[in-house]
Amino acid sequence: MKIGRCLIKKGFLLLLIALGVGSGTLYANNELKLLTDSLRRMIDEKPVYIHKKEVRINRIKSKLKAANLTPEQEYKINLQLYYEYKKFVVDSAIHYVDRNIEIARKMDKAYLKHESSLQLSLLYSMCGRYRDAELILENIKRTELPRELLPVYYETYSRFWEYYSISATNNRYGKQRAAYQDSLLALLDHNSFDYKLSRGYYYSWRDSIKAKKILRELLETEEVGSPNYAMITHACAGLCRYMKRPDEVKKCYMLSAIADIQNATRETASLQALALIQYEEKNLADAFKFTQSAIDDVVSSGIHFRAMEIYKFYSIINSAYQTEQAKSRSNLVTFLVSTSVILFLLLLLVVCIYVQMRKILKIKRALVQSNEKLLRLNDKLNHMNSQLNDKNNQLFETNNIKEQYIAEFFDVCFSYISKMEKFQNVLYKYAINRYYDELIKKLKSPALIDSELTALYTRFDTVFLGLYPTFVSDFNALLKDEEKIILKPDALLNRELRIYALLRLGITDSGKIANFLRCSTSTVYNYRTKMRNKAAVDRDEFENEIMKISSTQEK
Repeated sequence: MKIGRCLIKKGFLLLLIALGVGSGTLYANNELKLLTDSLRRMIDEKPVYIHKKEVRINRIKSKLKAANLTPEQEYKINLQLYYEYKKFVVDSAIHYVDRNIEIARKMDKAYLKHESSLQLSLLYSMCGRYRDAELILENIKRTELPRELLPVYYETYSRFWEYYSISATNNRYGKQRAAYQDSLLALLDHNSFDYKLSRGYYYSWRDSIKAKKILRELLETEEVGSPNYAMITHACAGLCRYMKRPDEVKKCYMLSAIADIQNATRETASLQALALIQYEEKNLADAFKFTQSAIDDVVSSGIHFRAMEIYKFYSIINSAYQTEQAKSRSNLVTFLVSTSVILFLLLLLVVCIYVQMRKILKIKRALVQSNEKLLRLNDKLNHMNSQLNDKNNQLFETNNIKEQYIAEFFDVCFSYISKMEKFQNVLYKYAINRYYDELIKKLKSPALIDSELTALYTRFDTVFLGLYPTFVSDFNALLKDEEKIILKPDALLNRELRIYALLRLGITDSGKIANFLRCSTSTVYNYRTKMRNKAAVDRDEFENEIMKISSTQEK
């Protein structure tokens, strides 16, 4: 049932597309197959939905047993039961409308008498009692009806002529129905569902663009699978038929039929239309299944105005279906005989093959054992080679880093010795010339230290990025998008990146890192904690991932 609901929702989206501007092949064939399978399954599960309907009706009936029930309250409960039974079991609906007519007469309320009488006339039309329905309508004086019951009056008369023409298989009563339909539309609110649906039907074969617009608006506002949804999709089928889109016609009828089954609606015009389409397309199994379901609905509900249409081609479908079944059985017997002969020959072949396979199996077992030993040895060898390659790569990287940094170390040392010598000469000149103020300023000024630190960091950054040129981008790849580090235009690394650069070089002591960056160990710890919290990977694995960033040589 959940699958059916899902397919209906999917079908709803497909239907909106079908009614959109533009045409062409809008769906794949499998969409039609899915809906067909769903409809077959829903027909098989029809008793489940009927049971739900009966439970709901019994819940309403239980209200009639309440003590001190007033006539007005009983009337309202009976009215609820009328709507529940209307397209479910007509005889039961008639019973509760008759009871309401009695209540209305006792209460002497003209409005309720007219309302119930119109409901009874509609039910008589549905179950084929056309003369009784017409007599009720003839006895109601239109001039005596209140304004709010006039739409019901015209709707009932319109349905009378519609159902009568269907049962009589004669369209000569179409003018009478159209006249009452026009009167009904003149009274209906133009924003009401009934008015819009009637307009959709009206334009379906007159102006497809207007019909599309109206039906799209109704689909977008109506709940999928509701009774109204079944009527809208039925109207959509008529529009698609006029536009000569046979696949869309079937899909719309299927969506309508599925919704009818879910709501236990037994006035199944869509299922009947589908049965005829399937028969025309030589899908006799589906045509028979759909027709049988429609006939079951007619028998169970007592809604006989469509019975003539169903019975008219049921015998044809049934005869064709039985003929096809007989042909299938004959073909099946031929197939079984042929299959038996083939199976006997195959059995002889299998015996011969079995003898040969026994011989080959012994050879294969010996080969398998040898192969397994070779595979185990190869796995060990590959594992050892892999470990050796990893160690070699690590040694190569370590040696390269050592060479680079030893060379830089000596270069930095010589550079600083030279700078210290120059600085000493400057101080010496200040001292012998007794420029004490300038000497003190020189000694107090942090400019030299700051510039040397800046130069040192720049040199470190340059050397490190020479070894790990993709370090910054690889580092950012480990961070969340909103936390990625954006460097200033003239900067190679910042303090956070230098901390992790030192970690990548194997310096894990926070004290040594703090000394190099001239900050406290707590600052280093805080930086590392913050960066772990910004990681896109597992925070506990963040620094391990940093250690996996490759150098130029590894790449």
